[in-house]
Amino acid sequence: MSDRPHVWLPGTGTPPLLLLHSTGGNEEQLLPLRDHLSPSSPVLSPRGTVLEDGMPRFFRRFQEGVFDEDDLRARADELAEFLTEAERKYGVPAGSWLAVGFSNGANMASALLLRHPESLAGAVLLGAMVPFADAGPSDDSLKGKRVLIVNGDRDPMATAEQTRTLAANLRRRAADVELLGFEGGHTIDPRQMPGIKRWISLGEPGGEGSSG
Repeated sequence: MSDRPHVWLPGTGTPPLLLLHSTGGNEEQLLPLRDHLSPSSPVLSPRGTVLEDGMPRFFRRFQEGVFDEDDLRARADELAEFLTEAERKYGVPAGSWLAVGFSNGANMASALLLRHPESLAGAVLLGAMVPFADAGPSDDSLKGKRVLIVNGDRDPMATAEQTRTLAANLRRRAADVELLGFEGGHTIDPRQMPGIKRWISLGEPGGEGSSG
């Protein structure tokens, strides 16, 4: 197992959650979300390996809103390898993770989906932007992957245009994308937690949306 700092919380439920923090956060930042979203799920919460003025991030950027896409690709590849190691160490079925990322972590989750679709079952993207300027090919590489984008309507970074483009780019790869907007800015809105929890449960065997 690599020496990347991380937190592992065992659990008996599904799906296993991959928590990806925002700029300046760490492996502890999003842990409280488990109780709100899927209390019995196991959790893997890694720390980003890039520092920006001493603040952990998952990949470099040139300035706010302008990503170093070469570094993003490399860091996504590294995270995919880390997940494979974690699956072996903690007994998690390969590719069963539901990523829950905020801001920088959400952008990493999107990049991971696009570069390594086999690594994730889906993602909840909070305050998410478009990871790559090139939309990429139209294919079915994300068929069966569920994605929920939760962006505020007054978010100065994850704007309405960013939200539309991100959703379109994921759908062109055949992902099942839903949008959950709210009145607010670049933040995690506690009022959205019940809706996100319900969305997660609908994708699980025996969930409200499943058929026998």
